[in-house]
Amino acid sequence: MTGRQRVLAAMRREIPDRVPKTFSLCPSQMQTFKRRTNASDPAEHFGFEVRSVSAGPTRQVNDFSPWLGDTSLLRVDEWGVGWSTTESSFHSEMMRHPLQSAQSAADVEAYPFPDVDLSYRYEGIRDNVDALHDRGLAVAGNVSPLGGTIFWPAYKLRGMETLLMDLVDGSPVAEALLDRVTEISVAMARELAGCGVDIIHTADDLGTQKGLMIGKEMYRTWFKEPMRRVVDAAREVNPDILVFFHSDGNVEELIPEFIDVGIDILNPLQPECMDVRRIKRTYGRRLAFWGGVGTQTTMPFGTPEEVRRCVRELIEVVGRDGGLLIAPTHLLEPEVPWENITAFVDAVDEYGRY
Repeated sequence: MTGRQRVLAAMRREIPDRVPKTFSLCPSQMQTFKRRTNASDPAEHFGFEVRSVSAGPTRQVNDFSPWLGDTSLLRVDEWGVGWSTTESSFHSEMMRHPLQSAQSAADVEAYPFPDVDLSYRYEGIRDNVDALHDRGLAVAGNVSPLGGTIFWPAYKLRGMETLLMDLVDGSPVAEALLDRVTEISVAMARELAGCGVDIIHTADDLGTQKGLMIGKEMYRTWFKEPMRRVVDAAREVNPDILVFFHSDGNVEELIPEFIDVGIDILNPLQPECMDVRRIKRTYGRRLAFWGGVGTQTTMPFGTPEEVRRCVRELIEVVGRDGGLLIAPTHLLEPEVPWENITAFVDAVDEYGRY
């Protein structure tokens, strides 16, 4: 099988020749990778079967100081979110939320949202996708602006506490904001599907380590139908496209909702807070799984042999009868030993053949 055939078979819950794999590295791990391998691209070096594409850069220039105040010490992205970065950790960034003080739907409508929904942002992607397909690789299109598809962009614009209070209160600000974010994500899904990608990557972290961040009824009220609109937009262009959804935390209670809106692939299947055996047994005929190797436990703190054992068991349980693209559940952070990274790759190659 080519890599593309392998990924598509696995994610359609068929049995490929072997289990596909991937992972991503934080900046310090990328430096380690380059030093250890004299290579520049982990996907090429380790033989990952899938690549991703995203909207191209914007030509739009906005002044967000009316919403952020003094931006001289901030990195401001195209959405107008201000970031203050520390040097010690990849994830330790403070945010300044430009719509935190919005008082009405009119304030949201007046805000200069990015033009990521415009067609010029996707020029050249079709050629890139075709070239990757010619190399036998699967391609995923990223519909996760600001790290998510609906909830995550909205919270980063509004602020987590403020947005959650909006949802409880039924605020028109929340309604206007979620509508606009959904419109953008719908357009992105449609554009990327038109570029020929095999998979649409969507995301919204809806869980904590112990359970849902928002309840099932609130999910149904505010997020379920917007997500359905994103999925439907992609499938109107390509009925065969696969839809991947990422949410950290324990989201088991929402899995039937995800299936109902048309999600095909659940990521990351976090073993520290989800029972992967039960989830495979309960939902494995309707969902494929992408992830499964713990980045809170096994990858940073296990031995290489424990990593190998985890990979073998995951393939035996979740990969049985197909339906698994094996990966660490998150970015590999600085504390992950290099030996555990190579143990993961070696174990997939050894145990992942059907």
